[in-house]
Amino acid sequence: MKAIPLLLGASLLVLGGCKTFGGHYEIDAVDANGQKLNKKSFLAQGSGIYTVRNALCSSYPKATVIIRDIDADQELEGESPYHCK
Repeated sequence: MKAIPLLLGASLLVLGGCKTFGGHYEIDAVDANGQKLNKKSFLAQGSGIYTVRNALCSSYPKATVIIRDIDADQELEGESPYHCK
């Protein structure tokens, strides 16, 4: 029975370290001059931003990816801007 609280505590620590996103995001790739590279903005929800970001980086390897929170009308702190490698 003593193992249950220990497992619960360990689970909370592990899950607390995960970064999850809720919300709706608009994602664009821009060049060094700030010109938009993709014709239409991409929309993603939650952690789907990573799939779109990686796809844009595959298409535009030297681009900067801008991720905007549609609801807050601001860039997603800690994730944007992202410089493709």
